[in-house]
Amino acid sequence: MFEIIKSGGWLMLPILGCSVVALAIVFERFWSLQKKRVAPDNLVAKVWKLDQNNQLNDKKIIAIRDSSPLGRILAAGLMNRTSSRDIMRESIEETGRHTAYELQLFLTTLGTIAAISPLLGLLGTVVGMIQVFAVITSVGVGDPGELANGISKALITTAAGISVAIPAIFFVRYFRRKVDGLVVDMEGEAIKLVEVMQGSRKAEPTERPRTEK
Repeated sequence: MFEIIKSGGWLMLPILGCSVVALAIVFERFWSLQKKRVAPDNLVAKVWKLDQNNQLNDKKIIAIRDSSPLGRILAAGLMNRTSSRDIMRESIEETGRHTAYELQLFLTTLGTIAAISPLLGLLGTVVGMIQVFAVITSVGVGDPGELANGISKALITTAAGISVAIPAIFFVRYFRRKVDGLVVDMEGEAIKLVEVMQGSRKAEPTERPRTEK
């Protein structure tokens, strides 16, 4: 493997750098975009229960805000729970926009890597072919070793660039789709919170009531 990388020339270094950064982003996004970390189940029902027990104070709201991205959105509404429905919705929507943007963290970088990796490979191809023609111009076609060196550099960098770009494109699309799904879920939970706190809807219970035997 090291010999293949060495044969690709100096342009293999930025391509390898792109692959390392892309891999780090993929692992980080898999960890950060877990549904249980972004939008925990039954959070609205827990908030409603705290409110019914008169335990929904500023300390509890701060704890909710720091618990997850969904908690941050709900906390924005809870800070304005005594205001009108419109004010509560506006505060939730404003925080929701910022939270949705934060969920797409590093995806632009991953998309940039997907775009530039093939270009780096193409640049390696051009450099390799220039080297081939330079050898032909100086010594003719009598030195197959020099010709092979230039051709291998062209092919290796191209293959490496494409190998980095293909999975990067796949994961950019995958994570954007996942973010869209999480945003839809959080919007639904936020609407549910507004309706519950304004008294137009009952919260869903966190547990099913036990039947008496």
